[in-house]
Amino acid sequence: MDDAPLSRPEITLAVTRGAARVLASLGYAAILEVTLPNSRRADLMAISRKGDILIAEVKSSLEDYRVDRKWQDYIPYCDQFVFAVGQDFPQHVLPPEPGLMVCDGFGGAMIREAPRQALAGARRKALTIGFARLAALRSAGIATALLEA
Repeated sequence: MDDAPLSRPEITLAVTRGAARVLASLGYAAILEVTLPNSRRADLMAISRKGDILIAEVKSSLEDYRVDRKWQDYIPYCDQFVFAVGQDFPQHVLPPEPGLMVCDGFGGAMIREAPRQALAGARRKALTIGFARLAALRSAGIATALLEA
């Protein structure tokens, strides 16, 4: 059995997978790596059965959090924003305002519920249509081909 610590990409993958599973258990459908209208890329964007939009920013390490301070740029594009981190992440360094999930490759838990700030109707409609189109293109295997063209 290999007891070597996970690499940063392995931690990111495990936390992302676990966060998607937590969101699914809460009634959300999530897709990975969604480019927002401000050109930022959300690690996970999820939509609830009611149409609420949640963005999860995955942080694999303290260094990852410290060098990537753009998390506030995601807030205008969701009703709720959360950080998703692994069990060993020092949670005390995260700001108290966003929600918090602690995850591993198998699942996790919502530790702190994200405050809800309702999106304006026009922005919600545009984001929902973009979400649906991206999911459909990826499902059909077309999104990657479009990006490479």
